[in-house]
Amino acid sequence: MESQTQEDQKSAKLLIMINCLLCKCESTALYFENENHRFFHCSECDTVFRDPKTFLSPSEEKERYLTHNNDVSDTGYREFVSPITEAVVANYGKFCMGLDFGAGTGPVIAEVLKEQGYTVELYDPFFHPDVSVLEANYDFIVCCEVIEHFFQPEKEFSLLKKLLKPGGKLFCMTDLLTENDFEDWYYKNDPSHVIFYNANNLKWIVENIGFSKVETNNRLVIFSV
Repeated sequence: MESQTQEDQKSAKLLIMINCLLCKCESTALYFENENHRFFHCSECDTVFRDPKTFLSPSEEKERYLTHNNDVSDTGYREFVSPITEAVVANYGKFCMGLDFGAGTGPVIAEVLKEQGYTVELYDPFFHPDVSVLEANYDFIVCCEVIEHFFQPEKEFSLLKKLLKPGGKLFCMTDLLTENDFEDWYYKNDPSHVIFYNANNLKWIVENIGFSKVETNNRLVIFSV
């Protein structure tokens, strides 16, 4: 009984020390845990996030991303990213400048848009690490399967907003966390996925980062300046 009490105290101390990955508050509690994963939930901004102590190292991250088969000529992947490319075309003319943030090994979105006459710069900390592109401003930014990897989401979203011109939009694709069975949710099983989004924490991002609004359509999330 005494050892169990000590273990409970140890766990309680651990929970207190885990600040929310997004809003940094201390009002967090263990949300889900098994032999492979540990996630916490923030009662302030409603964010579910992976225990930072289990984040992948940079080398492990890169190795994980190298397993992604993002072939720019793959028609299936082009169809997969079509919600973003179609949204960009619907909102911006070919004279506009864009940034593919987190472009990865195969910048399919940038390639599709370039084929239609758009100019799109690339940035990725592992595969396109030219930070000079982060000194410009853009009409639109695309982040496909990227925002769930943010170790410092408040910092990253602040940077993305800063990079957008007035009237600019940030087009993201990610799986949103809904009232599903988290234990069976495939999206949590990728060890590089550290934060999940829902209506409440998207609203927090809008209000605290300074976007004017956010819209969602299935997996497509659009922030407007």
